[in-house]
Amino acid sequence: MKGRVVVLGTYRGREAAALMVDGRLEDLLIAPADDAGFAPGAILRGTVDRQMKGQGGVFLRMPDGAKGFLRETGGLAPGQSLLVQVSGRAEAGKALPLTTRVLFKSRYAIVTPLAPGLNISRRIKDSEIRSGLEALAAGAMDGCAYGLILRSACEGAEDEDIQADIATMRELAEAVMADDSGAPELLLDTVGPHEEAWRDWSDPVPDEVAEGDHAFADHGVEEAIDALLRPDVPLPGGGHMVIEPTRAFVAVDVNTGSDTSPAASLKANIAAARDLARQFRLRGLGGQVIVDFAPMPKKDRAVLEQQLRSAFKGESAETSLAGWTPLGNFELQRKRDRIALADLLRGAQ
Repeated sequence: MKGRVVVLGTYRGREAAALMVDGRLEDLLIAPADDAGFAPGAILRGTVDRQMKGQGGVFLRMPDGAKGFLRETGGLAPGQSLLVQVSGRAEAGKALPLTTRVLFKSRYAIVTPLAPGLNISRRIKDSEIRSGLEALAAGAMDGCAYGLILRSACEGAEDEDIQADIATMRELAEAVMADDSGAPELLLDTVGPHEEAWRDWSDPVPDEVAEGDHAFADHGVEEAIDALLRPDVPLPGGGHMVIEPTRAFVAVDVNTGSDTSPAASLKANIAAARDLARQFRLRGLGGQVIVDFAPMPKKDRAVLEQQLRSAFKGESAETSLAGWTPLGNFELQRKRDRIALADLLRGAQ
């Protein structure tokens, strides 16, 4: 089906949401198991444990016996209570990555307690609309020292809806930020997949929102998830790539398939580069990535690097393209912002 479709349903008994664009799965949210730990975005109160000078940070004691790691040390003392937000996923056996720069996100607004100032999404270009939103934001945040970012979904929304959204987020932020002393505690949990989908996939406005017990099957989401659980990824033109997470890194191998023409390698490599960001996002993969592209002349590397930059531009997970190794592989680093899909579904019926 052509168009942008948000699919709200369940998968293996868990609440789930999928974003389909022109019949292809672009994003996927599935509720984790109850014992999965604290998800990125959760806001907690922790207690400073000990500084790790060699690692440039400090460990925090978190609720339920969890450990967190904060890459900040200035002005922190053992036993001090601190408000933090989970900023990513931790590898097995490692501490949760944390930040003190907490954010309170909703459909139209992001309240930033430690970053004052009023800002409007750069995707809103119309000067008259921007002026109106600036005045609205100033009024809604009057008397509050917190910062505010108005998201692109504000364009075309009713002023009353935006004002109500800001008021809700401001009140929530003020209540949570005031609760900064005491024992480790979860102060604000993450939202479920359906609410997150409404919050983050509403711009541009979807052409269709499908809901129901059979929505995933009817829109091809179940079939797409089955493909994500296999390492082999077919590429346009007959090539394929194999994506295999290891304990140390994610390995990607690109092959041309049956095509033996002189341009086969570059075609397969470009097709792989264009799909890598989507594959990592959907599979929930991050950390160090090593890509073994199909053999090609060094003169074609610049073209391939441009495709990689375009593919990862705008990704929510921070990605660093490190470049080529002496052996001709390409390395990149992607922030772990989700549970790996295979781990997320392990044990789900």
